Amino acid sequence: MIDFTNQAILITGGSRGIGAATALLFAKAGASVAITYQGNDAKAKDLVNEIKKLGTKVIALKGDNGKSEIVRKMVHDVQQEFGRVDVLVNNAGIWTYGEIDSMKESVWDATMETNLKSTFLFCHFVVPVMKKQGGGSIVNISSTAGQRGEAFHSHYAASKGAIISFTKSLCSELGPFNIRVNCVAPGWVDTDMSAEALKDKKYKDEVIIGTPLRRIPTAEDIAGPIVFLASPLARHISGEILNVNGGSVLVG
Repeated sequence: MIDFTNQAILITGGSRGIGAATALLFAKAGASVAITYQGNDAKAKDLVNEIKKLGTKVIALKGDNGKSEIVRKMVHDVQQEFGRVDVLVNNAGIWTYGEIDSMKESVWDATMETNLKSTFLFCHFVVPVMKKQGGGSIVNISSTAGQRGEAFHSHYAASKGAIISFTKSLCSELGPFNIRVNCVAPGWVDTDMSAEALKDKKYKDEVIIGTPLRRIPTAEDIAGPIVFLASPLARHISGEILNVNGGSVLVG
């Protein structure tokens, strides 16, 4: 039912975790996929090879998502390769520890640049493409931390809360151009980013007990809602914050 044949998808932070799972799901639905990444070349290469086996086009672009000229070039390269950008998924992000009275300014700045500024930059350069082609869909990845806050991770929560407000603002601004803007807000997810925290079995059990569905989701569990929001099945949904947390945080 969900078919992205002849559509081009751009996913930031797409070489691992939620980004990689989302790239694979879009590819299975027939889309051409572009991922951006900053770190592990091997993981990006493995993902590219896996997507190629599905018979769809794919490119991987390495670079700093928080730098304007690099992002501009990435978007240009995607447009040159595929001719269009139908869906933008702003997934790139970091999650680090920081007590407010000891957090270094550099830690705050790095979080804001990777999580928030990159979201702005990709929207800034992709929106003109979408306007010219007559529409598109943007899905931003936030977090339950952006809705309720998170002790010792105030910088992360602040960046994710800003993404929620940014999403709602762009929904109103871009709707007349047939561009839908939505947000997916996961809780805990079993990915590399949370591996260190969840390796403590006692703590992991507490997280599971605190989740009504009694499980920690996989990256694939988040990819599904992302693809849904980008699909025609959600054609009248915009400005929505879709919580994917197993009922652990009941916020609107």
